[in-house]
Amino acid sequence: MKAIVQDRYGSPDALEFSEVEKPVAVGNTVLVRVRASSVNAYDWHVMRGDPYLARLMLPAAFGRKGPKARIRGRDFAGRVEAVGPDVTRFGPGDEVYGDLGDANGAFAEYVCAPEDLVELKPINLTFEQAAAIPLAGSTALFGLRDAAKVEAGQRVLVNGASGGVGPFAVQLAKTFGAEVTGVCSTRNVDLIRSLGADHVIDYSKEDFTRNGVPYDVVLDLVANRSLADFRRALTPTGTLVLSGGGTFTGGSVVGPMRILLQAKLQSRFVRHRLIDFSTPLTLEHLTTLKTLAESSRLTSAIDRSYALADVPAAITYLESHHAQAKVTITI
Repeated sequence: MKAIVQDRYGSPDALEFSEVEKPVAVGNTVLVRVRASSVNAYDWHVMRGDPYLARLMLPAAFGRKGPKARIRGRDFAGRVEAVGPDVTRFGPGDEVYGDLGDANGAFAEYVCAPEDLVELKPINLTFEQAAAIPLAGSTALFGLRDAAKVEAGQRVLVNGASGGVGPFAVQLAKTFGAEVTGVCSTRNVDLIRSLGADHVIDYSKEDFTRNGVPYDVVLDLVANRSLADFRRALTPTGTLVLSGGGTFTGGSVVGPMRILLQAKLQSRFVRHRLIDFSTPLTLEHLTTLKTLAESSRLTSAIDRSYALADVPAAITYLESHHAQAKVTITI
């Protein structure tokens, strides 16, 4: 089968479109003929081994000289081709979606995934729309519902509302009954407003950390402000949720992990709740997102789609910070 493989850390030039062995369903795994995948910031962080500290702290994904898994990509959507003897929930022909986690491998014609990381595809979404959801949607769901415990009537601000995770976060916060403010660039204001945001701040014209509006929850997805700035935007007992993010700036030791480390150190000494997290891989998240999509409370905003052979160009586009919402791969 064809796949995007990588044997050393580097730029998108380190990715190769190659022929590799097709996986086989065994045990509790499901073999899926991939119809679509999507690109996440996670993919280029692993591709580059950036920041260097991640190579020490996240050994499941990062090796010493290159990624642990040769084939890049996490999100997938497609049709089940075969199942292992221990699989009980799926059969050949089922349309499914899921997230391979640190095992990676979704930028390929076939993937083999554990049954508990796969869910039936939302029936009202295309394969591309479904493939855009797993990692980004789970990040937004965990950050807002599980970590921040957003409640109806609260003021929620999403910093980085037009990235991969942001559009899902805006929609989910509205679903939870919050008053939602999205922060984005000028060209993305209409997109974020169309997804249900009550207020949209163009960061080139207004500084949300100094506009005097206190927020109960700030979800940061880009790590582009200081911890002091974020805390200034909170109510006295507000919650700041940090999920990393950031953009590539030539390689660094700490990168966007700096603010996560600062939050860990300060959290025990301040009234604000400072939360940093890695999105857990759970079937419950995929099931909840499927239910929301099928009830028209969640949809995928897609900027553009690339062919499998063009994954390096797709990652370059995302990495250059030009993407509006999700970038998908059609296979």
